[in-house]
Amino acid sequence: MRTWEVGTMSQSYLIVGASSDIALELGSKLIEKGHVITLLARDAERVEPLVSQGAHFIQGDALDKEAVLKAVELANENGNGKISGVAHLVGSLVIRPPHALALDAFNEVIHTNLSSAFLTLSVAGKSMLRNGGGRMVFTSSVAATLGLINHEAIAAAKGGIESMVRSAAATYSQRNIRVNAVAPGLTETRLAETILRSDAVREAAVGKIPLKRINQRQEIASSMEWLLCEAPDNFTGQVLHLDGGMSQLNG
Repeated sequence: MRTWEVGTMSQSYLIVGASSDIALELGSKLIEKGHVITLLARDAERVEPLVSQGAHFIQGDALDKEAVLKAVELANENGNGKISGVAHLVGSLVIRPPHALALDAFNEVIHTNLSSAFLTLSVAGKSMLRNGGGRMVFTSSVAATLGLINHEAIAAAKGGIESMVRSAAATYSQRNIRVNAVAPGLTETRLAETILRSDAVREAAVGKIPLKRINQRQEIASSMEWLLCEAPDNFTGQVLHLDGGMSQLNG
């Protein structure tokens, strides 16, 4: 079996959910390293800075199979017939206790986070099987590991992603496809603005983190870049806990 090649040579990467703050950071890092990137996002204005740097863009929803297929096909074309890696950064955040959360709202969280991740895994995985391998990175959350108040919906969605990642890593282990995830804690992004807007809530959140600080988006993007480009070939089925020790340490 041929070992999947990583390193400094230019490769083609796809970012699904490319308009998120972390995705924009990741895309910029990949472009700086000389790689070719394809973006799938609904918001064209948000990704314009990357497009102006040479990124290719497909406007569409990560739950639209045709859009995902088109994005994977374009990434293959940009890589001379081979996509090297895919990062999935589609997410939503609903913090509400079960008795105050309608089933439709719960299902929307599952659909947005987990179903879109599965669609990316399915479509990109099929392409990578044809082309000899590749790498996939998905986005989980500290809520998948640590029981957090009012996080039932997102915990279920992200816990599903982590289980899916482990299973997919096993399924494709002999087919040269490596599948991993990152699980950030609270991070300075648009998605977390409603939480971080309150000084009292911010202080309480920081108090639970052993490092006593909130993640920076660049830290998450750098870790995803490492998984896509630099991680050793034997690193698969893993979840990088990027939460300042919150899920693993008694702080």
